[in-house]
Amino acid sequence: MKIAIEAQRIFRPNKHGMDFVALETIRELQKIDKENEYFIFVSPGTDRCLEETGNVHIIEVKCPTYPLWEQWALPRAIKKCKPDLLHCTSNTAPLHIQVPLILTLHDIIFLEDRQDSSKSLYQNMGWYYRRLVVPRILPKCRKIVTVSHFERDRIRETLHLPEDRILAVHNGFSSYFHPLDNIKAVTQKYIPATGYLFFLGNTDPKKNTPRTLKAYHLYLQQSKEKRPLLIADLKPEYVDEILKETGLEDIRPYLHLPGYIANTDLPFIYNGAFAFLYTSLRESFGIPLLEAMACGIPVITSNTSSMPEIGGEGAILTDPADEQSIAVQLLLLEQDKEYYLKQSAYGLGRAKCFSWEQTARKLLKLYQSTVKSK
Repeated sequence: MKIAIEAQRIFRPNKHGMDFVALETIRELQKIDKENEYFIFVSPGTDRCLEETGNVHIIEVKCPTYPLWEQWALPRAIKKCKPDLLHCTSNTAPLHIQVPLILTLHDIIFLEDRQDSSKSLYQNMGWYYRRLVVPRILPKCRKIVTVSHFERDRIRETLHLPEDRILAVHNGFSSYFHPLDNIKAVTQKYIPATGYLFFLGNTDPKKNTPRTLKAYHLYLQQSKEKRPLLIADLKPEYVDEILKETGLEDIRPYLHLPGYIANTDLPFIYNGAFAFLYTSLRESFGIPLLEAMACGIPVITSNTSSMPEIGGEGAILTDPADEQSIAVQLLLLEQDKEYYLKQSAYGLGRAKCFSWEQTARKLLKLYQSTVKSK
């Protein structure tokens, strides 16, 4: 069986969620499947994070923009290797492709009402591109994969898909996320102290940054410890604007804003944290939730979308629209050592329910059944 996998962005240095899902899944397929032949289609980049093996070939496809890369350059490259199927991993796929197609549709946020019109040009272009392509490509897919039962049901109901057309396959987390000693050499690159609070955000409104900062402000008003807050992936100018708009400038000295944190440094960052805030309004899965749990760090997350599914029954679930409820949980973790240790132990156990190996085995089974049914 010849399997083509689109992994366009995995060689870019500043990778994010979907890039890691594709990369880690391919790595696991390399380990567990020595029989079938894989062709991994990527765009050139500086982070050569995947190596070829005997049955896994990396094919670099050059094109200046993502839509042209996917709609023109990728189909041309696919024709040359003549695979038995193509798996597109990042929500969209070529509209004109002659091989059986599997699509990973991580979410359909782009089909929902927009929460904010101030996104960057790049974000806006991606939003319109997905709205254009996804409804047209879904009827051509042999199978649609998504990353949680919540998102599966959401996609099926919104797009009126038959139940047997869409499959939920949970993500995993990288094996280097686990409890660590000797972390200061890494954490001090980003924040002087340990025992800080950690928030991993971006400019997407779903990340709920303004309310999370308001919750932190409420925490500071009542806490004896007044732990600093490390915020990854947000520029100081963006955060300063939020502080100005919300009247929270007084918390600025407590904030540390190093920008992008390399994924290989994140295990150290989680281990150095007192607690992790994952207070999004909406997530289709939430890999950082698992990463923090796997490091033994209590996680305060939201009671919405997929987060209760991934966090499990013992997770700390709060209303992301209620700043006070987030602050209360921060203070409870700080004031009740037994509760803190209970949450730490729970997270370590819960994370063991997920792995990239499980993800890869389910996808391999799907590849096999798709080719058999051609």
